[in-house]
Amino acid sequence: MDQTHGGGGPPVAAMPPDPGDSLSLGAAPVSLLDPETALSLLRADPEMFAAFTGEPLLAVRVCGPRALEVAAFARRLPCVLVGVAADLADAPSGVESAGFDVLLTPQNAPPAPWVGPLRPGQTTADALAAIAATARAVPSAAVAFAQLVRYSAGVDVDDAVVAESFTYSTLQGGPEFAAWLAGHRAERERRAARRAEAGGPASAREGRPATDPTTDPAVLVERDGDELWVVLNRPRVHNAVSRDVRDGLVSAFALAGADPSITRVRLRGAGRTFCSGGDLAEFGTLPDPARAHAVRTTRSIPLALLRCGRPVTAYVHGTCVGAGVEIPAFAERVVADPATTFRLPELAMGLVPGAGGTSSIVRRVGRERTAFMALTGWALDASVAADWGLVDEVRPVGGDQHPER
Repeated sequence: MDQTHGGGGPPVAAMPPDPGDSLSLGAAPVSLLDPETALSLLRADPEMFAAFTGEPLLAVRVCGPRALEVAAFARRLPCVLVGVAADLADAPSGVESAGFDVLLTPQNAPPAPWVGPLRPGQTTADALAAIAATARAVPSAAVAFAQLVRYSAGVDVDDAVVAESFTYSTLQGGPEFAAWLAGHRAERERRAARRAEAGGPASAREGRPATDPTTDPAVLVERDGDELWVVLNRPRVHNAVSRDVRDGLVSAFALAGADPSITRVRLRGAGRTFCSGGDLAEFGTLPDPARAHAVRTTRSIPLALLRCGRPVTAYVHGTCVGAGVEIPAFAERVVADPATTFRLPELAMGLVPGAGGTSSIVRRVGRERTAFMALTGWALDASVAADWGLVDEVRPVGGDQHPER
């Protein structure tokens, strides 16, 4: 592994996740260990699989009862634990609850919590490669995420939101986020300079303003009989979640909770995208991680939604990223346009999901599938999201119309 991320670690021999396949990531191939080998290594030196003293990923063939022993041993270690079963018929009874962070199989449309190919031609080798690449590039974030969802899956939903904020804030003060932020800011400056030289706008957001320059409210609140429509209203920046969006949503949900004549809340986004995630222009602008945690839990979108006490229906469309996946997952019902995609990119930034996703998505699709989404960064289409339970209904939903009219 990259020596900037830790010490030596175990010798890593290429071992196939699927029969006949060999998987290698450049000079660092992925080991898919038999359970007996994994147990032997773990008993000899548990720190062999850890974020900074060894290999941050432990991938094991799920076959026979020894696979359960591996999970029982490794599920409390600071590493990402992945199980791979070439044939689910060979998987031991109880493996689904044994403690693996991700469970992969080449079988199509496997039962939860297993993940099979998401598109034709995709293999478990592809998925394991993506997970390994993330774990090795950002071991702090990857391992913190795995530990967080192991915990949050078993606690109250509100407590899970707070635990996520603690983890997110800790990583905000770490070197992985600092490196991502420095690279992001440098790229924004390069883009701005190129546009300035070409006589175009000096914005870093692909020709769009870094922030929405309109004076329109970031969140619209519209009463329709006994229903309250809450509309994300920054279409020029794909409804990126800024401070104004955060405050607008918190206020809207508080209004719904305070008015007994409101019986239902309906949430949607204006424009081409429901929500593209956090506004990158505001990343890293709070003075310190402790203050960020205080703000995140005092003015929390997910906690405000949960506490409003009204059934919420979310209508999503376009490319839903980060918060655009996490927030609607708290709703009682999620309706998605057929062309919608869902993606969790935060680990690549050296962070974990920060809008409640380790609470909301875990409760919809399970922690193993949530971990798959975050550790690969891959997008789910609407049909897979519906099969998994991330959305409840798939039908045309536009950003410029009321979906129920």
